[in-house]
Amino acid sequence: MTSLLRGRGLFGGRPAAVTLRLESGPLRLDGVPLSEYAYVPSPRTTAIVAKQARQARKIGTVEHLLAAFGGLGVHQGVAIELEGDELPILDGAAAQWCAALAELGAARSAPPCRIARAGEVRVGTSIYAFAPGPAPEVAVTLDYPQAHLELRAEWRGDPDEFARRIAPARTFALAGEIAALADSGMMAHVDPESVVVVDEHSVHSAGIPAAPDEPARHKLLDLVGDLVLHGGPHEGRIEAFRPGHAATHEAMARARAMGIVVDR
Repeated sequence: MTSLLRGRGLFGGRPAAVTLRLESGPLRLDGVPLSEYAYVPSPRTTAIVAKQARQARKIGTVEHLLAAFGGLGVHQGVAIELEGDELPILDGAAAQWCAALAELGAARSAPPCRIARAGEVRVGTSIYAFAPGPAPEVAVTLDYPQAHLELRAEWRGDPDEFARRIAPARTFALAGEIAALADSGMMAHVDPESVVVVDEHSVHSAGIPAAPDEPARHKLLDLVGDLVLHGGPHEGRIEAFRPGHAATHEAMARARAMGIVVDR
């Protein structure tokens, strides 16, 4: 059984298609185990390349799909095939990815890694606190001055709650960023309903009305997706203050080197 999703990449705007297929073994992207991919710096998103590839192919905007895998607890048994160099933005969140995995009948399994001991990792102004526990728990706190925003979001590892409450949280931009994003051409191919805009007084959306905590929930969604590249979301709790893609990948590499995160 397969599931096919088509759309355009958020940053490049080029057509892209993703086929999800049930297949025994570890999660694979274009035939390569997901564990064999490494994060590469990319503004505002998570991009990866295969570590052993002779010609490194950069694949962009993987975090929303990976968030669906991590949030639903699907850590094996699916092959991902991509046509293009960037995953499609779809709904600007992970709800369509979650629906595709549910339709596929992907089985849940335990995460491959766990948090072995309490610890804290700081990357610039970002702080990641780790604590052992029996199940994945993730919390984020943002650092924005807008008084109308709810800056904290939390998820206690329940897949159904993730699909219902976290996965629909759309990507967002601050009002002051819109002009630069438009000048870059990025917004020309984005469905307005897939993005929310935060200004000084409110959160705007062209589709479903945005909630004050939707940016925080989307940051949590992004964090869950990034954690999948590091064997997560792990058994245990991660509290992230001011998380970002680059900071998260650096923090998780340090946590592994410090023995905070280990294989199960």
